[in-house]
Amino acid sequence: MKYFLFFVLCCTVFLGWSQEVSPSLQKSTLAVQDTLVLDSVGINPTAFSITDKQGNRIDSLGYAVDFKKGQVYVSERTKANYDSLVVTYLPYPEYLRKRYFELDRNIIVENTGALDKLYSLQTDNTQRNYTPFDGLNSVGSITRGVTIGNNQNAVVNSQLDLQITGKLNEKVSIRASIQDANIPTQEGGYSQSLDEFDEIFIELFSERWNIRAGDVDLQNSNSYFGRFTKKVQGISLGGTVLHENGSQTSAFASGALVRGIFQRSQFVGEEGNQGPYKLVGPNGELFILIVSGSERVYVNGLLLNRGENEDYVIDYNAGEIRFNPTYPITANMRITVEYQYTDRSYTRFIGYGGGNHRSEKLDLGVYVYTENDAKNQPLQQNLSEEQVAILQNAGDDPDLMTAPSAIPDTFSENKILYRKEIINGEEVFVFSTNPEDELFSVRFSLVGPNQGDYVLSNESTISRVFEYVAPINGIPQGNYAPIIRLQAPVKLQIGGVHGNYHPSPKTNIGFELAGSQNDLNLFSDIDDGNNDGFAGRVAGNQRLFTTEDSLQVNATGSVDYIARDFRTIERLYNIEFTRDWNLVSPMGDQTFVKAGLEALQLKSGAAQYELQHLRFSDNFQGTRHVVNGRWKFGNLDLVANGSHLNSTGDSLDSKFTRAHAVLRYQLKKAWVGGKVSGEDNQVRIMTNDSLTPVSQRFQEFEVFTGIGDSTQVFAEVGYIYRENDSVQNNRLQEVNRSNNIYLKSRLLNTENTRLSLFANYRELNYSVDSLPDEKTLNTRLLYNQRLLQGGIRLNTTLESSNGVLPQQEFTYVKTEPGQGVYAWQDYNDNGVQELDEFEVAQFQDQAEYVRVLLPNQVFVKIRNNSFSQTLTLNPQAWSNASGVKKVLSHFYNQTSYIVDRQIRRRGDNFNINPFDEGDEEPLGLSLNFRNALFFNRGKQRYTTSYTYLSSSNSNLLSLGLQTQQLESHQLNINHKFWEQWLLTLKGALSTNESISENFSNRNYELDTRDVFPKLSFLASQQTRFDVFYQWVQKENLLGLREELLQQNLGVSFAYNNVEKISINGEFKYIDNAFDGSAFSPVAYQMLEGLQPGTNYTWNVLFQKRITKYLDANLSYFGRKSENTKTIHTGSVQLRAFF
Repeated sequence: MKYFLFFVLCCTVFLGWSQEVSPSLQKSTLAVQDTLVLDSVGINPTAFSITDKQGNRIDSLGYAVDFKKGQVYVSERTKANYDSLVVTYLPYPEYLRKRYFELDRNIIVENTGALDKLYSLQTDNTQRNYTPFDGLNSVGSITRGVTIGNNQNAVVNSQLDLQITGKLNEKVSIRASIQDANIPTQEGGYSQSLDEFDEIFIELFSERWNIRAGDVDLQNSNSYFGRFTKKVQGISLGGTVLHENGSQTSAFASGALVRGIFQRSQFVGEEGNQGPYKLVGPNGELFILIVSGSERVYVNGLLLNRGENEDYVIDYNAGEIRFNPTYPITANMRITVEYQYTDRSYTRFIGYGGGNHRSEKLDLGVYVYTENDAKNQPLQQNLSEEQVAILQNAGDDPDLMTAPSAIPDTFSENKILYRKEIINGEEVFVFSTNPEDELFSVRFSLVGPNQGDYVLSNESTISRVFEYVAPINGIPQGNYAPIIRLQAPVKLQIGGVHGNYHPSPKTNIGFELAGSQNDLNLFSDIDDGNNDGFAGRVAGNQRLFTTEDSLQVNATGSVDYIARDFRTIERLYNIEFTRDWNLVSPMGDQTFVKAGLEALQLKSGAAQYELQHLRFSDNFQGTRHVVNGRWKFGNLDLVANGSHLNSTGDSLDSKFTRAHAVLRYQLKKAWVGGKVSGEDNQVRIMTNDSLTPVSQRFQEFEVFTGIGDSTQVFAEVGYIYRENDSVQNNRLQEVNRSNNIYLKSRLLNTENTRLSLFANYRELNYSVDSLPDEKTLNTRLLYNQRLLQGGIRLNTTLESSNGVLPQQEFTYVKTEPGQGVYAWQDYNDNGVQELDEFEVAQFQDQAEYVRVLLPNQVFVKIRNNSFSQTLTLNPQAWSNASGVKKVLSHFYNQTSYIVDRQIRRRGDNFNINPFDEGDEEPLGLSLNFRNALFFNRGKQRYTTSYTYLSSSNSNLLSLGLQTQQLESHQLNINHKFWEQWLLTLKGALSTNESISENFSNRNYELDTRDVFPKLSFLASQQTRFDVFYQWVQKENLLGLREELLQQNLGVSFAYNNVEKISINGEFKYIDNAFDGSAFSPVAYQMLEGLQPGTNYTWNVLFQKRITKYLDANLSYFGRKSENTKTIHTGSVQLRAFF
């Protein structure tokens, strides 16, 4: 490997001194349409290529090129699979593109004889000065602050948000986005594209070089064996040198910390289950964080798009993917998800560099890639000397990388600790909360059923508690063991040289040589004999002839040789390469040979035949015939592809035939067509000639018809019939058949009206009577309407689909005071933090805990129905009318109704009505009705609003079903009189009910009455004084029937001068007449964190604009109850604006 890397280095030096370099190539990213126009005067056929956004080359059958016109014609199949294409081409030199004239027409004027008016002589006295950083735009702020108090430790708060764009000088530009906060967040994958400013980076660039630091997207799409895409945090730089002969040399280098490690999850879709589907780590880890934007989702080999209006959405933090109702999931779908996940076992570094040289006939490139863990910088695991010794003796065997996990520890109420006991002669660990015991911190690992002596206890603590279960007849009864799986540091290095020789537009020959070093345990020299590997590739294509009617016949071929120990960074071949060849644990050196012919005709279509041969030296060889074609006969389009495989292994042989064809006839404003697909895959065990379970066969037929324009208004309906055969009695027999009917439409699409409807109904009938038939229905209706010039606005959404509901587990983690959300109340005084003892903090100094969702492991089948309706009435346009219209113009009304209902799914019975509770068991519900009626909205006199709110929410947690219901009436009146006085009157009647399935002490039904008058004196536009009184009565209608009569009396003031200073203050006297136990979850809700009897609260907020770019904020909060000490909390904060 050392000699190989030395060879790569020599090639880099050679490229740097090379004198023959290529002309400047143009690269354009274009939206897919029938015709792509690259250049009006044509393009050079040399070095032309089309790839997708990931750098993968597009099959030449998917497009045709007219080099004279500079246009690319895209096939229907390519338009269906890609939304944009990256076209790389070589434009003609400027002297061939430029138009030449004998005289400059711009200086020719009419001959009027007035020569003195045609010109004048003067001295240019303009002084041109360049201003540095002229045109540099910056937006954002930096904040630094500290919070202190007598009920908490000092906490430092910081936040930075800065975006910069513009030019540093005439040649150098800058682009930057810098964000930093105490609690990092990650953008969710619910939109089609993640914004650039979700990243943190600084980039300097010019026409021929760039430097970027921060979040960097590293990509190698020019190489065959070294191809990869990674999101990292570090620095990258690159530059290009243009030579006088039109060639160019480029070099690049980067170094970074790895944000994520490449991983692939493969699973088969569940019939009618839209998700969520859980993504896991390489060892089955459930708790992983997906690097945002790094995923690629494939279904049956086709790449899907992310977005609520596309195919799927993803929760990066939970590691779960959910498919939209418009993309129905069936049991026939093979789902593969590639992604990067965060691994914090060690600090991992990545280095990537190389160079490229392009000339008219020869392209050369060299690259070096290294990714390795710093074995002396472990992160989540602190390795002891004993654990390092275990790794040193384990070699590359992960089963030997385990160690005892118990370490001595001291008592803390925030820890789960154990003591040692002897049970039946065995030393075991027992959960303990006694500070006097000799305590240990123990980590338990899942080892599988009947492989361990511990099980998960039913303790309702915030962290998992494990308990010992004695073996029965020597057989363990648990699935956990007090061991820790050690992660060994690894290293992967790849280097290579690649090139292309194209002596003419008809000929192209490419090659690549690469070597790799893969060490799975940097602590150990054991098993290092298989670390080094080698790979090589030669490929070429030759245009055999071209006829006058633009028929082209090309020959293609390639040979790949990959040694058994060679490793790539990411996947080398297509996503279903293993299935295409029926590979089962192939071993040995790999040889992959392809040879083919392709014929292209711009008007009629294209056809391709390819012969493929794959061989693994130890146990496999196979031959595959592949045909592809597309033809156009007038209005009739035909696309077909198929393949046939014959393979032989050391114990298996197989025959795999597949075919797919699409026929479509285009009318003026309509279309009709059909699809036929089929597979016959028979894998046999050679010793007894029996079929393996992998063997299967299916036939699928589809007819469809549509009308309209798919980009505007259209409707398409289709029917799909499919038969599936699998192995029964050593032969392929029918196991099920399915019938699908679907509708895709956009029925209305105008400025004021939009209506789209999708529906897919599927029946799956099993041939075996013991299996029940299944029926699924997915629907989505979107309707938007504007009437009376926007005076009436209506938005409607209706969705229905099947899926699963996670039985959500969670815990609470302690943070710095003021940075959390929850407060712990030890209601039973046992010193153990239990899940039912955490409440939403009412005051900032109490907010010491955050809720953290744990990986979902239990999923319940559900039927999900949702409906959303928003109606807005705004007759303000009639404000200048008279009569009834004038009266109505004073009113404004907004009504919203949202229901999202999940019910348990049993059999094929489903109900798509979101308003019908039905007989099924409800598992989740989010129902919200809100109506707000305004009079004189935005005015100063008699401004009145009435709001009615009714909501109901149910959540399935690991601790049982949690249900909350709220109904309230709110009246708010504002009236300004005598120019300086403002009267505000608020009143509310509400009922709030909370039911917890397994925690009866948290159940309550609060009946609340609230009256809140306030009188304000407006001394000026900047100054305001308030006096207010609030009367609140609360009564719990459940349990101990607690009662509260609360009376608040207070004053407040506000002074706000936007340009200089702002001061706000408030003092409240609160009298709580409470009847019941004051230390309970119900009392905490009723008293809102205060105590019975007399309470005082006060706060002051001071803001000062020191300069145009600097603000200072000071805040002080205090409270006092009868039987508690006075609590003081203050903070100081400086904010600089850019």
